[in-house]
Amino acid sequence: MLSIGISEFRAKMNLILQKVQNGEVVTLTSRGAEVARLVPPDFAQAAARQELERLRQTAVIGDVLSPLAERWDAAE
Repeated sequence: MLSIGISEFRAKMNLILQKVQNGEVVTLTSRGAEVARLVPPDFAQAAARQELERLRQTAVIGDVLSPLAERWDAAE
């Protein structure tokens, strides 16, 4: 991830936007504080896929179709 000040972003906007388009995440800062993050258009989808893949490694799915041994009353 690249971190860059706003004034430098203004000066190099085309170059930085090309980097974002190529998949790099860029954080814009003002006086050292993060004010914005530029991400590629498909970033959210890619991040979600990575998270699902991570969860897939530890997830356990049991029998979700068989009835439970407990009585359940929807009126309660």
